[in-house]
Amino acid sequence: MKSTHYVAREADERGFIHYPEAEHGVWNTLITRQLKVIEGRACQEYLDGIEQLGLPHERIPQLSEINQVLEATTGWRVTRVPALIPFQRFFELLASKQFPVATFIRTPEELDYLQEPDIFHEVFGHCPLLTNPWFAEFTHTYGKLGLAASKQERVCLARLYWLTIEFGLVDTRQGRRIYGGGILSSPKETLYSLSDVPEHQAFDPLQAMRTPYRIDILQPLYFVLPELKRLFELAQQDIMLMVQQAMRLGLHPPKFPPKVA
Repeated sequence: MKSTHYVAREADERGFIHYPEAEHGVWNTLITRQLKVIEGRACQEYLDGIEQLGLPHERIPQLSEINQVLEATTGWRVTRVPALIPFQRFFELLASKQFPVATFIRTPEELDYLQEPDIFHEVFGHCPLLTNPWFAEFTHTYGKLGLAASKQERVCLARLYWLTIEFGLVDTRQGRRIYGGGILSSPKETLYSLSDVPEHQAFDPLQAMRTPYRIDILQPLYFVLPELKRLFELAQQDIMLMVQQAMRLGLHPPKFPPKVA
């Protein structure tokens, strides 16, 4: 597991997390900016979730506030974790309908991009769609499969997660929209993902599992769902059979240069 210089904030005996004013200021900057950027670009299911969550703009929300909404809509909840957690813990949480949230926020110096998932990425990027039953069901199924998977199978599943939950697009009657949390929490990637620069392919889970990715660049390829319900339908299919097929067929050539050490 990689190291990080960020440390998740502890809750007090009442479960309340105290953040300094400067960190509330960072949250305000991020959410105010990103709500403008995603206008006309985020899918409707995500926007419905944002409305239901009613995220505060002037301060970092408490996890209990998020849980009130998630538990009432899909039975999910968020759980405080350190900055980075092992695969095993990640799958355990998803399998029990708990979404991990690291309770730290990026510094002003890393406002536009950081490799570790912070509370803005997790809450603003992912939690709105956890109010949607289709998305929630897929995420739950994914967690259960990952929990039972081998180390090699988990690597394959990670590619599926990356190219759907983190960096997925969806076609709608209004046009192409974003549902991936990695895109929705990034102003640069929000604009870039819908531009003519990257490649767009119709979503195919088998091909997604065979597609290598890098976490530190704008994605060269995005998979596009025909509708968000496709994730729910995928959850009813034999995903592990697809994993076995993907492992037999091997990886596609990467569409990006190798990382310079």
